[in-house]
Amino acid sequence: MELRAGQVAVVTGAASGIGLAMARRFAADGLKVVLADVEETALDKAAAGLRAEGADVHARVVDVGERDQVMALAEAAYDTYGAVHVLCNNAGVGSGAEGRMWEHDPNDWKWALAVNVWGVFHGVQAFVPRMIQSGQPGHVVNTSSTDGGVAPLPTASVYAVTKAAVVTLTESLYAHLKAEHARVGASVLFPGPHMLRTGLWESHRNRPARYAKQRPRRTPYRSLDQWEAAMRAAGQEVRFTPVEDVADLVVDGIREDRFWLLPASEHSDAQIRARSRSMLERANPSYLERFVLD
Repeated sequence: MELRAGQVAVVTGAASGIGLAMARRFAADGLKVVLADVEETALDKAAAGLRAEGADVHARVVDVGERDQVMALAEAAYDTYGAVHVLCNNAGVGSGAEGRMWEHDPNDWKWALAVNVWGVFHGVQAFVPRMIQSGQPGHVVNTSSTDGGVAPLPTASVYAVTKAAVVTLTESLYAHLKAEHARVGASVLFPGPHMLRTGLWESHRNRPARYAKQRPRRTPYRSLDQWEAAMRAAGQEVRFTPVEDVADLVVDGIREDRFWLLPASEHSDAQIRARSRSMLERANPSYLERFVLD
């Protein structure tokens, strides 16, 4: 798909991090951008910043876990600009689950599934039929993660489950679009290859009351800075990928119609090989053994 000035890109989770970087990159290429986020103050700041840079922006507060709000987002996007060419289902949360799976608070799962999986599905249903019907070239990018999308990090199992689901959802979407001979493509995004400085680490600040924890946390939430300090104190190297690099990967992937937006990484490649080998050999998942005693 050729990205051209005047086209319209919709980005969820757009008030910060990867979402804002994608919106800024689209705007730099002359696209009009629709920003959606659950955090109103941050969204207003992001929209103001983009407008100051000359972007044509429409911003709307949206909880992607709520179907009606995503449908209203689509109505607003089409009412404002008359078309949508790029859809980035990017909003995501970390669940904050503690302990073993059988000890998890069910609301941790309900919240993560609502945003990370249902949010993507709602975006597909709200936008894709109109994108197909327009007959214009279009593209959908769904944000997954190497945690789950490649292999699970069992200590973050709720998040991993949701991101694995996004991969399968996007594979199915790709096949459905091909079966319809649609001019709309699909990609699944794995941000990285290193850690990212995003608001995901502080997802709990926007947790809706309907998904409130049913019992208090046993340990305080750890910020990214605290996690980084602990890793460095333990002598482990911590590397970060600029969110701008992720945005560049997305734009290049859309232009080249690439499904797997998976940056080169020896670690990820090793995980993919180990998991595939385990499946092909019908062997136990030894690639998870380092987590057994965690």
